Amino acid sequence: MNNLKPIKLLPARERVASALRKAILAHDIQEGTELTLESVAEMLGVSSTPIREAFQMLSREGFIKLRPNKGAIVLGINEKTIRDHYEARAILERECAMAVCRNGADLTSLIEIQEQGTEALNNRDTSDYSNLNQAFHYEIWTAAGNEKIISLLSSMWNGLSMGHNVTQEAYARISNDEHKEILEALIARDEERAGGLMNEHILRSLENILTHLNADDNNYER
Repeated sequence: MNNLKPIKLLPARERVASALRKAILAHDIQEGTELTLESVAEMLGVSSTPIREAFQMLSREGFIKLRPNKGAIVLGINEKTIRDHYEARAILERECAMAVCRNGADLTSLIEIQEQGTEALNNRDTSDYSNLNQAFHYEIWTAAGNEKIISLLSSMWNGLSMGHNVTQEAYARISNDEHKEILEALIARDEERAGGLMNEHILRSLENILTHLNADDNNYER
């Protein structure tokens, strides 16, 4: 265990943007909600600088509308917005997985991350797994070696895309099992299988996150 390397995580602004993006996509933060630097700082326990930068990122993506000196307002998210987001991620992440097979990248760190993820879930530590989930994907992006794709995917990251009425532990175990299959394909340098499994992994997340939208629609119709 003493030989384990520190896991690589996204910079603070991307982690803040990720947390907010995930909450908006899942409708945990509703359309029309006002976000302030102070409220988000209290919620996430970070300074105002990465929050301000995250607001700029989310504004460019159309998730929020900036209000001068007043924070931001959450904009409406529909099914097309969600599908566009995940389908773009699927294309980029699939290419990363395939590139790792083509370039024969060293997978030592990725194997360690997968082992740590499994250990975290065996200890029922889902908060630690959330970071390891991020690290797993980030390691693949890095191993693919395309800096532009790393930048794009970093700006699109939204964490574990849990479905409606699914526990975090159950969802994390599904994610971890899929990571194991992806890793096995990467180790075998099976380009088509690795790309296909990654594509399925992201699109399964899409269908899970849409359950929040459907649940909200059903509640509204009642």
